[in-house]
Amino acid sequence: MTRAVACAPLTAEAFRPFGALIAPPGTVGERCRFDALLHPEPSEQDLAPVFHTNLVAPVALPHEIAVLERHPHAAQGFVPLDAGRFLVVVAPSTPSGKPDLSAVRSFVAPSGVGVVYGRGVWHAGARALGRAASFAVLMWRGRADDDVFLPVPPIRIEPEPAFA
Repeated sequence: MTRAVACAPLTAEAFRPFGALIAPPGTVGERCRFDALLHPEPSEQDLAPVFHTNLVAPVALPHEIAVLERHPHAAQGFVPLDAGRFLVVVAPSTPSGKPDLSAVRSFVAPSGVGVVYGRGVWHAGARALGRAASFAVLMWRGRADDDVFLPVPPIRIEPEPAFA
């Protein structure tokens, strides 16, 4: 059975349980730091930073998600380089560590705002809306299980009227 989840605007407060937003500073000279969220735990000092760019094909809403992923050892930051709106789909973990599919959230990120998925946060891969998008991606790697991919029953991401 397909579960339907409506998109909502991406706000710092709504996304806080899953990570943080990357947004331009509000004043000249201001710096917004993310190193505390991105840096691995002291027990994981064998990890090394990996920084790459990717190009994501656009999708249209409604759109089905059939795989969620997480990175158990490190947060993952997505900084838009050339992107309009993009889809952010996240799920909290159950006590057993699997995604809680009854609590999936879907957001539409506006142009110019990125995200940091917290360590271990279940999320869908990047999906651009309207046009292809490129991102700079930063995370720490070095373990065999840096990436965990899990097929899930289809999750249909529906637009809210404001995004239709």
